[in-house]
Amino acid sequence: MADVVFAAAAAQYKDTIESTETARTAQTFGHSLTFDHAQAFDHAQTPENAQTSENAENAESAATAETAETIETADGVENAVRAEAEASADGAETEARHRRAADAGDTASMSVLGALLLRRGDLAGAEPYLRGATADGDRAAANNLGVLLHQRGYPDEAAGWWRTAAVAGSAAAAHALGRHFRERGDEPAAEYWLRQSAEQGHALGAYALADLLEHRSDVGAERWLRAAAEQGHREAAYRLARLLERNAADAAHEVFGRPGLSPCTRRSVGSSRRTAAPDGPVAGPDHARGGEAEQWYRQAAARGHRRAALHLGAILEQRGELKEAGRWYLISAKAGEARAACALGFLLRDAGDRESAAVWWLRAAQDGDGNAANALGALHAARGEQQTAERWYRAAMDAGDVNGAYNLGLLCAAQDRTAQAEQWYRRAAYAGHREAANALAVLLLQAGDPAGAEPWFSKAAEAGSVDAAFNLGILYAGRDEDRTALLWYERAAAAGHTEAALQVGMALLHHGEEQEAERHLRCAAGGGSAEAAFRLAGLLDARQPPPGPPALGEPLPEKTECEEWYERAAEQGHRRAQVRVGMLAASRGDVESAGHWYREAAESGSRNGAFNLGLLLAREGSEREAALWWTRAAADGHGRAALRLALLAARRGELAEGQRWCARAVELGPAEVAERAARLREALHQELTA
Repeated sequence: MADVVFAAAAAQYKDTIESTETARTAQTFGHSLTFDHAQAFDHAQTPENAQTSENAENAESAATAETAETIETADGVENAVRAEAEASADGAETEARHRRAADAGDTASMSVLGALLLRRGDLAGAEPYLRGATADGDRAAANNLGVLLHQRGYPDEAAGWWRTAAVAGSAAAAHALGRHFRERGDEPAAEYWLRQSAEQGHALGAYALADLLEHRSDVGAERWLRAAAEQGHREAAYRLARLLERNAADAAHEVFGRPGLSPCTRRSVGSSRRTAAPDGPVAGPDHARGGEAEQWYRQAAARGHRRAALHLGAILEQRGELKEAGRWYLISAKAGEARAACALGFLLRDAGDRESAAVWWLRAAQDGDGNAANALGALHAARGEQQTAERWYRAAMDAGDVNGAYNLGLLCAAQDRTAQAEQWYRRAAYAGHREAANALAVLLLQAGDPAGAEPWFSKAAEAGSVDAAFNLGILYAGRDEDRTALLWYERAAAAGHTEAALQVGMALLHHGEEQEAERHLRCAAGGGSAEAAFRLAGLLDARQPPPGPPALGEPLPEKTECEEWYERAAEQGHRRAQVRVGMLAASRGDVESAGHWYREAAESGSRNGAFNLGLLLAREGSEREAALWWTRAAADGHGRAALRLALLAARRGELAEGQRWCARAVELGPAEVAERAARLREALHQELTA
């Protein structure tokens, strides 16, 4: 006897209708307080709120009430394709033929006709045919009668018929019966029947069993998710990908520790990670599982799963494949996924198309995405439209995104509305926003309340704020509690804070620990600290012998590593480094380069730069310009520049002027300069009185 299994349009058991009994067919994403003003909305959810969406996804995926997102179109039913073909081939003629045979007592036709009527929603018409076929022992009819009774609100009677069909070998009935028991809270019975269904190759049975096992944190869940996914169940493919991705992340954390703690990686603390998914693709020792996760996301996304398309887009974006990432974000966004619309907006913004980005952010914000509302707020704030920005930040806050309150605090602080800024920072800080806690502490410290600031710095630092850890270092250093300050600096430096690494390096240098100091200075210099580059260069410079004058006709020696670091600091405007680069260039005979760097330093206000530039100009015969730079240096307290001006005046016969500069040199020092200036002044005095 043949049975045909197909879907009913309504009710959560629509996947269990079946008719005919043949082969089963399964269907087939110098330092000051550090206060990072970068907006916290920058692409996706912050760590504080990332779990919210994940919980929502798990709720949507629960097997007890599958939604349109989780139900497959072809339901894992027995021989559904043949039933569809038979029903649509001649339409009314086929139905009439089955009706005549059913009225004549043919069991197979009664089963098929009952299933057709049940699918159409004609429960009253379907019931007598299904009961007739069931009385004759038709397994599929018993299952479908259970579906009909469940739709009518008789779950216990439905379960009885499902049991009859399941005992007779119906995988669809075993699946329905397992779900019935799970809804009743009888998990052992649910597991028994779902396992019966799954082991017969029923995709939905395998998926429902996996859901039950995953709810209990049973490692067997992966096997059944995989079984359902391999049969084309898109929600199973999506959840398998999520499971593989989480496992890969856990493996990476076990081997490498928590992410983001590399001492040479500077975190942007105020802004969030650039990925649209709550937890994006993971690179680590189990990269193969991460790659497999991508394959399952791709399979689910190709079958229309909008969240799988979102996650796939996030993986591709992180890998730099922006065009394809944008395509999947677009597919997901058009299917109604607000986070995908938000991510697409950021992708467009990064490509320079802010107008299109605003369109997608607006769409996502109207669908309740707080991150998109924050992005719109930032967009309007950048245009100077403060009221509109504030409205969107409030919308983000109303959507449950604590970044909204934080950004409102930033907006008020930028407008010197300190009281309101403190109010919003407090609101976000009490909600667990670590950067808001840091910002609040900075505000309190600036208002002269260090006692009030300290607990907020501590709370933010313990929650993982790198800037707050650095600020605690500053706070304790200001109290001369150097040991405690160093502990916080080290903590911030370990998380990649450039200025903290500089402070640790300087402290280690002070204690003579050059090797460790060098490591921290390299991290800080690599992170962009000009002061660290200068101090690293000085450390390396002290280890090498002083260069001798270049021999006549020899090529200029190559630059050493220390000179390269001096140059890096100099290029960032570090005046002492500019002077040092000039001196090294002069020692190599590179007068042009030396003059360039001396002038850069002098024009930035360096008295040493002005003095050395004067020396260089004087050697080249430009005494008039040299005097101008020496005058500037002497006015800034450079004793040698004053002595040079005195000597220059003496040579010109300007004895009174020479005496005046001698007096200035004696006043400024150092001792050897003061001694020479005193002798010259005495000689000039004798010359004047002779």
